[in-house]
Amino acid sequence: MAVERHCKSIAFCCISTGVFGFPQEEAARIAVDTVRAWLDANPKADMHVILDVYTEQDEQTYRAILGE
Repeated sequence: MAVERHCKSIAFCCISTGVFGFPQEEAARIAVDTVRAWLDANPKADMHVILDVYTEQDEQTYRAILGE
């Protein structure tokens, strides 16, 4: 939908990992793997994806998965 609307960036927050109790690392891996797969499958999309986090632990988890 973002490509159809000619968006150059999109942000996703890490949802369901707080009070909803979904495992934080599993959620982050699903998000990163899904974004990477979509970007690989749509190289002409020229999309900047932001993974928004709530806590320092969230940030550390995402950075570790992203290899940063």
